[in-house]
Amino acid sequence: MATKKTVPVVKKARVTAEELFEAGAYFGHTAKRWNPKMGKYIWGKKAGVHIFDLEKTVAKIDEACDALEKLAAEGKNIVLVGTKRQAKEVVVEVAKANKVGYVAERWLGGIITNWKQVKTRIDKMLDLKKKREAGELKKYTKKEQILFDRDIAKLEKFLGGLADLKTAPEVLVIVDTHKERSAVREAKNKNLTVIGLVDTNSNPDGISYVVPMNDDATKAVEIVVKLFGQAIAAGRARSSAAMADK
Repeated sequence: MATKKTVPVVKKARVTAEELFEAGAYFGHTAKRWNPKMGKYIWGKKAGVHIFDLEKTVAKIDEACDALEKLAAEGKNIVLVGTKRQAKEVVVEVAKANKVGYVAERWLGGIITNWKQVKTRIDKMLDLKKKREAGELKKYTKKEQILFDRDIAKLEKFLGGLADLKTAPEVLVIVDTHKERSAVREAKNKNLTVIGLVDTNSNPDGISYVVPMNDDATKAVEIVVKLFGQAIAAGRARSSAAMADK
């Protein structure tokens, strides 16, 4: 009797090279600004500008999403980081939808390496907001109330996206690892998992999962960050299903 052959299951990519091309993900920076360590992800050069090999980008997106899904299923503390104009809106949208932390303004030093101090500032912000809502700040002078409002606004701007975190970040998902190199440095210092959108001018060292692409193309950034959000949601759902089966 003939042995029945098992047909391998080919997993469908989450996004196609064509979709990424249409979104402008293929453009790198000018060749003179490149980081040679990104060479293996580059297809070639056109008019002095490096062009990404989008087939490799597709594979790396899937790899990053698979890892993120697993990390989310394990309950890891995930934080999205994207402070540039092209990333802010989608980073906040995806983070809020998936109830994970985010940094969409300037990265404040110490968020990872000095979490205890940062958490103290977050707690101060939450306490002041609670007191203001309860009317407990009305006993102060108008000038003092204005100062409290300014303090709350400043803390909210830079730390509001981390307000629900009970412990330090364990996974960073970064748009533009060159711009956010302070965050990358802190993550490397604590051996955190880093998933990053890395352009041709960036150093991929220290990035656990490199997604090589144009990190200045708004549409491309939106596509990939939303895929990350779907991976987080899938991981959470998998974890909930496993808990329900117990």
